[in-house]
Amino acid sequence: MIYADRIAAGRALGAELEHLRASRPLVLGLPRGGVPVAAAVREIIGGDLDILLVRKLGVPWQPELAMGAIGEDGVRVLNPDVLAHTGVSQRRLAAIEETERAELERRREVLRGGAEPVPIAGRTVVIVDDGMATGATVMVACRVARLHQPAAVVVGVPVSSAEAIRRVEAEADEVVCPLVPRSLGGVGVAYRDFHQLADNEVTELLT
Repeated sequence: MIYADRIAAGRALGAELEHLRASRPLVLGLPRGGVPVAAAVREIIGGDLDILLVRKLGVPWQPELAMGAIGEDGVRVLNPDVLAHTGVSQRRLAAIEETERAELERRREVLRGGAEPVPIAGRTVVIVDDGMATGATVMVACRVARLHQPAAVVVGVPVSSAEAIRRVEAEADEVVCPLVPRSLGGVGVAYRDFHQLADNEVTELLT
């Protein structure tokens, strides 16, 4: 299965999430790439659309490989396997985290534009990204959401490694993923169009 783009992937994912329609879910896209997927999911299952801000802590020479991730409310998850394998020092990890924390704050200002987040408490929350390689970013998103006492946390992604699903299943009440290849070299291989989204593309989808 190859998705034409993130919107097509979101429609395929939405079809797998239709059982949530009656719960009037809150669909949370992870900027930037998860937002068009989430918007397409929301078109199918209804409810509300918002973002949940997280940032990957990428290996310096392989940024798509996550050593961990950070989120709003000071939440952090580290991936000990990747840290051990790459040998990244604590000093370098701290510097990367400082940079990503600044970018998270920048995105909060740009993407939210001063608006308050849609309240999570008591809602069925569907956390959506464009895919999972290590699962670190989505794990952080689950933990941020849990701080706000949702009724349930569901993770929906169009493509994932089997390893990431196993990790995220420990954090979520349900994980839905239509495509789990035997070997996932990178999330982008599942898409024909996997361009880097600009901030304005995200804000347009949210409005």
